[in-house]
Amino acid sequence: MIDILHREFVYIWYYFDIQLRQIFPYWVLGMVLGSAISVFAKDKIHSAVRSLSGRKLGVFGVIPASALGVASPLCMYGTIPLAASFARYGICDDWLAAFMMSSILLNPQLIIYSAALGTTALIVRIISCFLCGIAAGLLVRFCCKKNFFNFGVFEEPESRDTDPNILLRFLKNLGRNIKATGIYFLFGVMLSALFQRYVPADAMTTLFGGNEAFGVLMAATIGVPLYACGGGTIPLLQAWLLDGMSMGSAAAFMITGPATKITNLGALKIVLGAKNFILYMVYIMVFAFMTGVTVNLFV
Repeated sequence: MIDILHREFVYIWYYFDIQLRQIFPYWVLGMVLGSAISVFAKDKIHSAVRSLSGRKLGVFGVIPASALGVASPLCMYGTIPLAASFARYGICDDWLAAFMMSSILLNPQLIIYSAALGTTALIVRIISCFLCGIAAGLLVRFCCKKNFFNFGVFEEPESRDTDPNILLRFLKNLGRNIKATGIYFLFGVMLSALFQRYVPADAMTTLFGGNEAFGVLMAATIGVPLYACGGGTIPLLQAWLLDGMSMGSAAAFMITGPATKITNLGALKIVLGAKNFILYMVYIMVFAFMTGVTVNLFV
């Protein structure tokens, strides 16, 4: 028994070590870039969103709003109070929907993480998340009533980056980033090692790659309960892609995962209300499935 346990430990450590070496540089770079943007560029990005209220962009305003959502480094619990302040500046609901949707799905830090999946996966993720934000804004504009959001008592969050020493300000932000994501990152690497050791590659191909429409649907579905942290899921996706997961299935997972993250859903339920929250969930699943099928057709 001891020999068996030792053998399994060696195998798992081998997979863990390989995965960690491949992903770790991207994680570190993502931490550094995310903190740099949060400390030095966050206010400029959010000021750019506020400035949209003074421009007569009409329906086309969802495009810059979605792009600025991707650029924003905030998590959902920071994005919602910020969106509440944008609403008070006169930003219309469709622009807010575009900003919030793309902000949920992607940020500069996660873009760096996703580079570990390869150029194709990175491009697919950026484009699909950007388009998801635009589509959400268009649906709110043309298909929903006014006052789609109910921000209630949400106030713009106070910045925690207040240290007068700019270097210490950056290092404190970096420390908070590492503390918030480090455990999820290591857990994701460990899960990836376990999958590689105990789940046959043929099973992954059958589940996520053989019948492509079914694979996309399965990936979109498991993204709901499995996603905990962006950095933590990158090792899993990397292993699954190597084992035969289609790019469309990966794209679907990368949409439903962050969009249905448990900590995000609690805040969204308050802001959207029961009816709009259900519409949000339906939209995410449909968009993820359509994106996955489309990606499989062209990639």
